[in-house]
Amino acid sequence: MEIIPQVTDNIVSQVTQTPLIPETSSTPDTYTEIPEDSSFEVHFIDVGQGDSALILCDGKAMLIDGGNAADSNLIYTYLKNHNIEHLEYIVCTHSHEDHVGGLAGALNYAQVDTAFAPATSYDSEAFSNFLKYLSKQGLSITVPSAGDTFTLGSASVTVLGPIKPSDDPNNTSIVLRIVYGNTSFLFTGDAEHEEEQDILEAGFNLSSTVLKVGHHGSDDATSYPFLREIMPKYAVISVGADNTYGHPTEVTLSRLRDADVTVYRTDMQGDIICTSDGKTVSFLVERNASADTLDSIGSNSAQTTNPTASNTTSEYDYVINTNTGKFHHPWCSSVDQMNEENKQFYTGDRDDLIAQGYSPCGRCNP
Repeated sequence: MEIIPQVTDNIVSQVTQTPLIPETSSTPDTYTEIPEDSSFEVHFIDVGQGDSALILCDGKAMLIDGGNAADSNLIYTYLKNHNIEHLEYIVCTHSHEDHVGGLAGALNYAQVDTAFAPATSYDSEAFSNFLKYLSKQGLSITVPSAGDTFTLGSASVTVLGPIKPSDDPNNTSIVLRIVYGNTSFLFTGDAEHEEEQDILEAGFNLSSTVLKVGHHGSDDATSYPFLREIMPKYAVISVGADNTYGHPTEVTLSRLRDADVTVYRTDMQGDIICTSDGKTVSFLVERNASADTLDSIGSNSAQTTNPTASNTTSEYDYVINTNTGKFHHPWCSSVDQMNEENKQFYTGDRDDLIAQGYSPCGRCNP
């Protein structure tokens, strides 16, 4: 993973950690109290031209979408590598394959408590497989309603849509707003202007620190009125490199530029991990920390850099937390949170550390 070295002109650090725009005083219900030992992460998993996000809070997990059917093994492996054997919630935002397809892989690895989807049936093999593997766990689909709320650890989750039925599956997308402390995250599936307008008219609080951009950056989503209500500081576009749809479009990128949003993209940067402490957020990307993410799709989406470049300035290979027995890349955000008395610096082979009884960090995966 590469560290995003800088987001604002006046802050330079190994990990981006910038003050957030606070929730407005008119919406005090958006703040959630969090315990001192709490943790929160969103993993935007690179599934190419599709969507998948894993939310982790206080040892609890929720998976929103799983990419295409071909991504089932990727999702299975991602959960396995992060020791996620149990999902409190699995969410199929809508029935299109690039969102529901890979959820079969998740259901083959992890036990699930609750499965959300906007419909209980859809005529496709990908959706049928989703139902089949839910059934093997004795589960059926729960169709949520706008206004429903639930918790994930110390985070609170509100269902904002869909408000109305639609013949277009995109406009049946489950839209979720997650609040953790004074930070908030909006997941919009493939909701287009029609559903966005329904949500606006319903009067929900949309203000969010991080926006998962709708419909992979298509120009039929992320309208100016919707974006003005969200006022995100950051946005993530889940999109495939050199896709045939031309996503993200210049129209959408222009809207994000106008709103002064810092953008991350899976086509350029691979897996993207956003961490919140309830007050600030930090981003880690798999590659291309300096990519021009507001450039239109094209050769820029295939940028490659040395993925270890961010580590070459370190005088040591790993940092060990002697209290937890975990070892980390020097740039891992966990290192900044570590007590100095527990830090041990190590130069040498990864396998030697494991042989000594240390285990790799699940956040930076050294």
